[in-house]
Amino acid sequence: MSDPRVIKLADILVNYSLKVKRGERVLINVSSELAKPLVLEVYKNVLKAGGHATVNIAFEETANIFYTLAAKEQLLDFPKAKFFEAKGADCVVHIRASQNKKALSNVDSKAISMRSKVLMPIQEEIVNKKRWVLCNFPTNALAQETDMSLEEYEDFLYGATNIDWEKVKKEEMKLKRVLDKGKIVRIVGKDTDLSMSIKGRKAIPCFGERNMPDGEVFLSPIENSAEGKIYYDLPAIYQGKEVLGIHLKFNEGKVVEASAEKNEKFLIAMLDTDKGGRYLGELGIGTNYGIRHFSKDILFDEKIGGTVHLAVGRSYKDAGGKNESAIHWDMIKDLRNGGTIYVDGRLIQKNGRFCY
Repeated sequence: MSDPRVIKLADILVNYSLKVKRGERVLINVSSELAKPLVLEVYKNVLKAGGHATVNIAFEETANIFYTLAAKEQLLDFPKAKFFEAKGADCVVHIRASQNKKALSNVDSKAISMRSKVLMPIQEEIVNKKRWVLCNFPTNALAQETDMSLEEYEDFLYGATNIDWEKVKKEEMKLKRVLDKGKIVRIVGKDTDLSMSIKGRKAIPCFGERNMPDGEVFLSPIENSAEGKIYYDLPAIYQGKEVLGIHLKFNEGKVVEASAEKNEKFLIAMLDTDKGGRYLGELGIGTNYGIRHFSKDILFDEKIGGTVHLAVGRSYKDAGGKNESAIHWDMIKDLRNGGTIYVDGRLIQKNGRFCY
């Protein structure tokens, strides 16, 4: 018998997040076979809604094999079949069920960067033009990353997803109104004093229609406006690699100095992916206070109430952003111990709690 929490999550994904309608084509992309219970429930819900479901289940090991064995012409090959599949879909469900979070740790970062550029048109079709939602299915690998048992991780995940998202929406609209009226955001914390212009940019509240779990309000800063420095006290993970102790310095919007205590070469390689890799594409403010601790998973961590995340690289066009890049790397700053956020000089958050 299916776990009732899985049944509830599938219903939220299909009927709340995506709002699948009769006749729509739905791609269900799955990172491994471990997510079978959730995949089957999502599949059922799509059919009940009158949609047409296509399931793509990958084997996690294939990515490592590809980057180990692929020649340059294979890295640069454009997967036409996947492109047309994505183009023909109305909406997409991405389900991650990792077996090994470190699978790509020893892969050449230049190969990953090269492949990211090739796949960008597919990402553009899905991310920018389709309705999509991303979620995790509990696995031992994900539980181990968070220092939890599988049972504890299941409680952690479903406690953050199976909630009243209409109530979350109501709270986030308050923050949106503050940001929409603002011109300058300033973030202050440990080894951090960073300001950026948000004038004319509209904040987007996130309440379960894209990521699951959700809980953030984000916008794209003015591309050439970031000034100052920031220190990320939490690990920044990208393409399976963990970078620790990142320090970034900005001038006229661009990262002009970058260092890290671990995997600094990878950090620099990603920033140098292309011209837009050293500019900010996103400022996000976490609002999900049900997620209380860091889990090394950006899907959860960028939503933690009392944190902010700033992404280098590609911005969101629907948020008014103009920066283009093959990367979009969210880095999280914890403000719960002495951090503050100001909008036009007005304190709106202190020690991770809103005060407007």
